[in-house]
Amino acid sequence: MSRSPATASHGAPTLIGHVYELLRQDIIAGRYAPEERLRVEHLRGEHQVAASTMREALSRLLAEGLVTMEGQRGFRVAPMSLEDLEDITRLRVIIEKEAMSDAIRCGDLSWESGVVAAFHALSRAEKALKDGADNGFSEAIAEWERRNAAFHKALMAACNSPRLRVLQETLYQQHERYRRRALELRTPHQDRPAAWPRDVHAEHLALKDAAVNREEAEALRLIEEHIRSTATAVAHGFNVSQA
Repeated sequence: MSRSPATASHGAPTLIGHVYELLRQDIIAGRYAPEERLRVEHLRGEHQVAASTMREALSRLLAEGLVTMEGQRGFRVAPMSLEDLEDITRLRVIIEKEAMSDAIRCGDLSWESGVVAAFHALSRAEKALKDGADNGFSEAIAEWERRNAAFHKALMAACNSPRLRVLQETLYQQHERYRRRALELRTPHQDRPAAWPRDVHAEHLALKDAAVNREEAEALRLIEEHIRSTATAVAHGFNVSQA
């Protein structure tokens, strides 16, 4: 387990959190195929942890919808389908609009600063993704996903409902697996292939401006359009990857 350990909410590294994060990254990156069986004994040997630690990590992924469990038959990677993508998209629109509305009404100067800072970091990652990045395109995709997740989280950070914020993060992670597959269709030599005929940076800029300027109606329109446009592009990429 050479990758950086995850941390618990209080900041201390945890073995379960570390294993969970490694498995989550591998599932999202496609190392494990949809519906592939995840054998506890094999995984515990690979990661050199106790079976109980591995089961707890898999249970966390089960709660997030990235893993399924069939009674006593063990764990499997969650299946992928256009129907599932559509369902995740519909729920993301509902949850993120509600959370953003609350954040815009309740957010203070610190919230505004967090949104602006997250947008700046995302802009740098977008440039690296477009350029292909010196250290590899897959690494650029992973960094973009981290920054994109942080930007969406920052937009919702002032929402007064902890449950809404948790739901937003969970749905984002479920969407990420589909988005990653579509993003992998891009190469450093393709600025905007057919699957991505959009200026995503401009969409993020408009979202940032509407949020910090407290233009609630415009922000809600933009977040719905952004999520649905992303889903359309991802569905195209998902179809191509299945061909």
